[in-house]
Amino acid sequence: MSGLAFVLFAALAQQAPCEALKTLSLPNTTITAAEFVPSGAAAQGRGRGGGASTPAHCRVAAVLAPSSDSHIEMELWLPAEGWNGKFLAVGNGGWAGNIETGAIANGLARGYAAASNDTGHKGGSGSFVVGHPEKVIDFGYRSMHEMAIQSKAIIQAYYKRSPTLSYYQGCSTGGRQGLMEAQRYPEDFDAIIAGAPVYNQIHLNESQVSLQVEMLKKPERLVPAAKVTLFNNAVLASCDDKDGVKDGIVSNPRTCKFDPATLLCKSGDAADCFTAAQVESAKKAYAPVTTKSGEMVYPGHSPGFEFGWRIPSTTTPMNPLFADMPKYLGRQDANFDLMTFDLDTDLALAMKNGASIESSDPNLAKFKARGGKLLMYHGWADPGPAPENTINYYSAVTKILGGGSPDDWMRLFLMPGMGHCTGGVGPDQADFLGAMEAWKEKGAAPNQIVATRNANARGTALTAMTRPLCPFPQVAKYSGTGSTDDAKNFSCSAP
Repeated sequence: MSGLAFVLFAALAQQAPCEALKTLSLPNTTITAAEFVPSGAAAQGRGRGGGASTPAHCRVAAVLAPSSDSHIEMELWLPAEGWNGKFLAVGNGGWAGNIETGAIANGLARGYAAASNDTGHKGGSGSFVVGHPEKVIDFGYRSMHEMAIQSKAIIQAYYKRSPTLSYYQGCSTGGRQGLMEAQRYPEDFDAIIAGAPVYNQIHLNESQVSLQVEMLKKPERLVPAAKVTLFNNAVLASCDDKDGVKDGIVSNPRTCKFDPATLLCKSGDAADCFTAAQVESAKKAYAPVTTKSGEMVYPGHSPGFEFGWRIPSTTTPMNPLFADMPKYLGRQDANFDLMTFDLDTDLALAMKNGASIESSDPNLAKFKARGGKLLMYHGWADPGPAPENTINYYSAVTKILGGGSPDDWMRLFLMPGMGHCTGGVGPDQADFLGAMEAWKEKGAAPNQIVATRNANARGTALTAMTRPLCPFPQVAKYSGTGSTDDAKNFSCSAP
């Protein structure tokens, strides 16, 4: 048999069992495609990730309908050869509304049977919730669970065996989805990686709308871009070197006590200072958002976040990532005037209509008991969900389960200088999945994870860098010798 004939024969042999999946019968599931895809460079994937060269695989597309108003689209990509025997589910971002094919491709390239879903609607708007309580449930928790169940059934049908381990990885909304799985469906995944988890997503969005409406009602409180740079430079001057290294990164924001009032103009306004109204906005950015009775809705940002500060504009609509929550979930009204927003009222309305979106339950006893591993991470410079919010969840889990070290099954890594899931001035790339594999499969708990900063990805102002990420509450400390851009010159120790 010639080489070409052998290749064609092998492709046909792989194609037959893939296409046979079209006739697979699964509960509340319609398989819409089952096609063999030959190896080749990946097209730019939708959503997070992408760019990985994809090996030959069986692409399965399906629609899940666990309720009469559900229409959850998913895709599962199954390696034609070299399957590592494991399943990987990947999460979404924002209001979701798309299948994360880029992240699927990354998982496939590592040998996983990998899957993603659109959470039951199309497009990144929250408008889908109006009049559709079942779709709220699909977005909140049901879509990921249903996808996990049906993916494992498809894997069994294709490979004639079940996955040995099931992993989950996601950031932002994906982080929330991961914690939701650990809380509601602890049997779905053996190990979960949850980055920047917006586990109390309603509280986050409502708090940010509150801050932005306050500024829009008093335009004198809006801080121009040039002054944001001034703000960030002042924070760095005050706090950058507190970790023993002057590198343009606030590595331990909890030690930074910068007071925005130090920027107050002596009189009037000027380019190199803040007016009293602008100082007020800066202070509020660091402070918790509270109800009228003083109950905390959401914690404040950490020093070092300033470059990403989401300041509204009087000429453009408010960011729908936040604004859609009171508009559609709370008021169920596309024409709701956000300038009439009231935090107490609108938070209560949104929680009444969609509390199931939030994954705030700290009782992970069942997930822990079955040997589950949970790895959380968060950028210290995140301008969206506050890293202190993730610390609060970690602390709540530790408190409610009590006894023993949470390090045995749960670890949190704070990433200095990183923004929301990626970007920022600090190292923002780390192989969390590799660290989790070593932890779950070999018992090698991650005592540190090396993160990298690629200078080419962010312009010439930054140098390439590696830095160890340490399990909270430890921090990376410089040895005092060698390059501060090299992780080997740092060690993890108590703050």
